Amino acid sequence: MKDIELRRWSRDEYDQMVATGIFPPGERVELIDGEILAVTPQGSAHATGIQLAADALRASFGSGVVVRAQLPMAAGTHSEPEPDIAVVRGTPRDYREAHPTSALLIVEIADATLDYERQRKGSLYARAGVQDYWIVNLNDRCVEMYRDPDQASYRFSCRFMPGETISPLAAPGAQIAVSDILP
Repeated sequence: MKDIELRRWSRDEYDQMVATGIFPPGERVELIDGEILAVTPQGSAHATGIQLAADALRASFGSGVVVRAQLPMAAGTHSEPEPDIAVVRGTPRDYREAHPTSALLIVEIADATLDYERQRKGSLYARAGVQDYWIVNLNDRCVEMYRDPDQASYRFSCRFMPGETISPLAAPGAQIAVSDILP
C-alpha cells in the first residue's frame, strides 16, 4: 500500500487563492508550513491584548517602524502567517507590493492556542529569523520572551510577570510594563 502524502501549498499558490476569492469573506485562514489552517475566533481578552500590545509597542518604537496587527508576513516559500502583532522596519507603503519577510518583533496573544504558539508558530518564526518573539500568555498572566533563533526553535526564553518590565531587542531603551499589555 502506498503512503498517502499531504499536498503542501506554496505562498504563491495561497496568494492566488486569496486573490481569486476562494475563501469566503470574513473567513480567517493562514498558511503555515504549506497547510492552510483556519484561525480560531478571538475572545474579548485576546482582542484586548492585541490592542494593548499594539499601543504599547507604537509608543515604545516611535517612527521608522510599522506596528502591524493581524496582517500577513511572508515567512519562506510555504508560510504566510498573520501574527497578532508584527513590528517591521519602514512605513506602511513599503509593503504595498509585498508582505514583509521578517520582523523586528512578533507578539502572539494566546490562551487556548498556547502550545501551538510556543511550538509550531515559534519554530516558524525562528526559521524566519525573527530575533525577538513574545507570547502574551493569558492563562498564566505573563509575557513569554523567546530570543536567539536557530533553524528549529529559540535557544533562550524567559517569563515576565505583572510588576516587571520588558524591552524589545530593537528598542532596548524602551521599558514596557507587562501589566500594560495584559488585558
